[in-house]
Amino acid sequence: MNTTNKIKHSKKLYIFFLILSLIIFFFSTAKTNSKAFEVSDINISKPFEINFDKNEVLNEGFKKAFFALISLIVNSQDQKKIDKIKLNEIKGMIETFSIKEESFIDEIYNVNLGVSFNKKKVSKYLERKNIFPSIPIKNKFLFIPVIIDESKNDLLVFNQNKIYFKWNDKTNSHHLIEYILPTEDLEDLNLIKKNYDRIEQYDFKEIINKYDLSDSIVVLIFKNENDIRVLSRITIKENTILKNESFQKIDFDKQDELNYMINSLKNTYEDYWKNTNQINTSIKLPLIIKIDSKNNRKISDLEQILNKIDLIYDFSISKFDKEFVYYQIIFNGTPNIFLKTMKNFNFNFDTQNKIWQVK
Repeated sequence: MNTTNKIKHSKKLYIFFLILSLIIFFFSTAKTNSKAFEVSDINISKPFEINFDKNEVLNEGFKKAFFALISLIVNSQDQKKIDKIKLNEIKGMIETFSIKEESFIDEIYNVNLGVSFNKKKVSKYLERKNIFPSIPIKNKFLFIPVIIDESKNDLLVFNQNKIYFKWNDKTNSHHLIEYILPTEDLEDLNLIKKNYDRIEQYDFKEIINKYDLSDSIVVLIFKNENDIRVLSRITIKENTILKNESFQKIDFDKQDELNYMINSLKNTYEDYWKNTNQINTSIKLPLIIKIDSKNNRKISDLEQILNKIDLIYDFSISKFDKEFVYYQIIFNGTPNIFLKTMKNFNFNFDTQNKIWQVK
């Protein structure tokens, strides 16, 4: 009799812990699946008049937050496709918002907003517009601007190079690239001048290797009386591409014209960086993986990582038993990219069967 009671008691304990585990996993997954784009420090000011409506201020803030997000994840050409988006479409993608700070100063209402956009809804909206978003990864580039004055057969690297001195004067919050300018070095200047006759073929490696940066942009600005030709050598890891642009009648002594050229070049580099990190949301690869149900720590780590990876479109628990927890994953990429991405987080898989198992 005692043995029978013990068995019944053991079954009840097993069922209890099974249900408890399911509850823990359910709420854990529900939380991790609420992936969102966070946009903060949206400042709006409006005169506090008789017909003042706080909702109008908030609506303006929602629009401003949305376009701040779009400027981070969409290249400049595609941004034009959605400049007429309706307010109710923007609101439909908002998960939460918060008022960080508000004040009345000299009859002006000021508010600072934080807005959270649902990643899946934003991706679906962009996909309908045939726009592929990018992962908003910030990065540092070594930036070497060289002005070649063709009329004088001379070049400017540091001294009197207005691009060098003005490049970092203004920064935009939606820019992902931080530019690191080289220090003024006489040895570097002489090295560049030594290669003047083959400047377009020169790779600048002797200079680039002095800096602990894997990515660089060398921009050659050929200046003559009529126009300016710009050759940009953009290197990301081991891959290098060349981009040619031209500008008409830019006077470097006029600040507005110089700023126009600098902003145009920065947009070019931002767009290239975004395209490098673009997510092809049209690829939706379904995967099923399983993980040891007794390893709670590894399960928690897995969910946190799946939540971090922008190429994960969605994930959820499909089933659960006493041996394994099964996850269904939708991935915006190929199986090899998934395995490589997960390996970077120290997660490896046995892929011999249809359902992959976490090792």
